[in-house]
Amino acid sequence: MRTSTLPPRLAGACLAFALATGCTPHAGQTRVSQGATPAAHTSVAAATPLQPDIDYPELFESVQSRWLFPDQKLFVDAAPHEAPPRVRAAYLAAHDASGFDLAGFVDAHFDLPGTVDADDIAPQPTLRAHIDALWPHLTRTSAPAAHDTLLALPRPYVVPGGRFREIYYWDSYFTMRGLAESGRHDLVGDMLENFAHLIDTWGHIPNGNRSYYLSRSQPPFFSHMVRLAAQTTPDALVRHLPQLQREHAYWMDGADALPPGRAHRRVVRLRDGQVLNRYWDDRDTARPESFMQDRETAAESDRPDAEIYRDLRAGAESGWDYSSRWFDDPMQLHTIRTTAIVPVDLNSLLHHLERTIADACDAAGDVACAERYRRFAERRDAAIQAHLWHPDGYYADHDWQRGRVRDALTAAALFPLYVDIAPADRTRSTATAVRRDLLRPGGLVTTPVDSGQQWDAPNVWAPLQWVAVDGLRRHGEPALAREIAAGFIANVEGIYARDRKLVEKYDADGALQGGGGGEYPLQDGFGWSNGVALALLGLYPDLEHRAGARPDHRPAPVR
Repeated sequence: MRTSTLPPRLAGACLAFALATGCTPHAGQTRVSQGATPAAHTSVAAATPLQPDIDYPELFESVQSRWLFPDQKLFVDAAPHEAPPRVRAAYLAAHDASGFDLAGFVDAHFDLPGTVDADDIAPQPTLRAHIDALWPHLTRTSAPAAHDTLLALPRPYVVPGGRFREIYYWDSYFTMRGLAESGRHDLVGDMLENFAHLIDTWGHIPNGNRSYYLSRSQPPFFSHMVRLAAQTTPDALVRHLPQLQREHAYWMDGADALPPGRAHRRVVRLRDGQVLNRYWDDRDTARPESFMQDRETAAESDRPDAEIYRDLRAGAESGWDYSSRWFDDPMQLHTIRTTAIVPVDLNSLLHHLERTIADACDAAGDVACAERYRRFAERRDAAIQAHLWHPDGYYADHDWQRGRVRDALTAAALFPLYVDIAPADRTRSTATAVRRDLLRPGGLVTTPVDSGQQWDAPNVWAPLQWVAVDGLRRHGEPALAREIAAGFIANVEGIYARDRKLVEKYDADGALQGGGGGEYPLQDGFGWSNGVALALLGLYPDLEHRAGARPDHRPAPVR
């Protein structure tokens, strides 16, 4: 195994941040697994960011446990007026005094964030025109306050909207597709450079550019971002080869020394010796942004709290937070076992990453590198076909602890089609199962289970519509692809015609209402819905005549 040490600035950031994220010499990417050798790179020095649950833990717990704010994310996004040790000292000195006013203390010592309001866009004649007008409204430049959880980024970026005032990893790829469709290739390039900066600075792309997200990532779409940018900037593939390799090393950390039937961080070596990946988080405490929800979930289980917290955090890394996909009992969140599951979507995306690195190495003239990553991709493809295929005829997740494929059919079954590794017979069989169990009038549901979780029925989510449509249409299922696209576009355009907004998620039954469930109210803006709507209209321009048309019926407005 070849090894590589952290760049000095990254090593310093890791050391200072170890308690906050579990960024130890082992967990902080000190080595390059399976022979990957990222090239030297330039890293921007990173100051140790604020961690509210660590920097002023007593105040943090008091605010969150008393539900001072209905949205637990609000306080962790608040910036203190002075250095965190001074805020902590002031709280400890005052909180036991008679008549202490917690809300008044927070108001006096913090700037509370607002929301990204998308309601003040001037009326536009079509959905496409509305989205084009939204891009500047959702664009931000990162200028964090002196004491802030926000991580600085060098270029402008597009946020989702609503309570989401920062970028999110996999959200941003779908936003970038819409930016490309709008001709905003400048912002596509800016977004890509920001993600490369995060890899260079922190060793991986965090869930979002907030300090409390640094202990985990999200579905790895960086290779897709690079491919998208390469359509207009041909050198993007070679230029971002170091970051592509470092992304791979992050996900594969610990693979070399792992015995069969064991897992380490994000890597699992199955009982037959084949290596696949799982979702993980380097911390095992309640998430600061969902502190009380996590505590309440842990209290319902007889498993150790730390185990529940880790699985909840890993579910957040998956992007599907939350879904019955991760549960033993589909109706009970506290039965979550995310870290025991080898997901088909994650491993499909990592196959794409490995193949992209091989192509970048070829373009750079490094034949040995290209062959090494091509072998990685071939071995992963074989493992996916062997372990992530259900005998009933669809791709599915694998429970590595119990040594068997899971029964649940989910929209993740379409990721092998999306990354071009599904044989023709398995494509047809998966498409048949998806049409039978997941297709609805308003698009493709994530699972057929109505559990009350936001990544279950009846919700439809923009990113999964794009993955399904793009994968199916390129692999001999154009009718099903178009049906999914038409249902989702009609859903989006119907709500836009009535309410002049796009929302985070939609309802599958065609009733023209936003989706529900989850830990917070329905958000509007909305980054990836904007991006996928434009990308689908780019594929099916004849669907656009519905834009701006008001439905004959008037169901309840979006809340």
